[in-house]
Amino acid sequence: MTVAQTPAIRLFLVDDHPLVRDGLRARLGPLPGLEIVGEAGGGAEALETIAAARPDLVLADVGMKGMSGIALAAELQARHAGIKVLMLSMYDNPEYVQQALQAGARGYVLKDAPAAEIVAAIEAVAAGGTFLSSAVSHRLFATREPRPLLTPREAEILSALGRGDSSKQIARDLGLSVRTVEAHRQSIKRRLGLEGQSALIKYAVEHAREFKD
Repeated sequence: MTVAQTPAIRLFLVDDHPLVRDGLRARLGPLPGLEIVGEAGGGAEALETIAAARPDLVLADVGMKGMSGIALAAELQARHAGIKVLMLSMYDNPEYVQQALQAGARGYVLKDAPAAEIVAAIEAVAAGGTFLSSAVSHRLFATREPRPLLTPREAEILSALGRGDSSKQIARDLGLSVRTVEAHRQSIKRRLGLEGQSALIKYAVEHAREFKD
């Protein structure tokens, strides 16, 4: 098994079970297209060491003690937006998947997936794409139609736009700069496939209450 990627994908492992990290190193470490540049036993520890390790991708467990993998993904999105996050989990619960993707994770793969699937997920996410394990994808789309995936902050701003708030008012209410609010508006348009500010406002008015929870 090989990973066709040059240069090697710099990978950081986060799991609160040492045996799991040992197993991941054993499965992934020998692959020529991957380089494991660090690891942590929890989200807080990861945040302290990730910047120095300079990974391309963080492979993080969802259900860790203390800071969850989902919370870690959100923090990484805020602090190191260039680092991609792939969630690794024992659970195919659609709610976990939705929360992880909304927090900024780019993929979700199960721990009991074949090594080839985990490698495919790493490749896809590192290349800028997304990846869901086949079992996860089946459960996710077998449930109610999923709403478009926005980060919690984007959902908050969309809801405010639906109430008729201006960027200046949203910035004041949320303690952000107007430039940051405008950047979020651009991101929301990209995620929802909207063209122009009028389309964004129309969508916000019609759908914003879906994003309040």
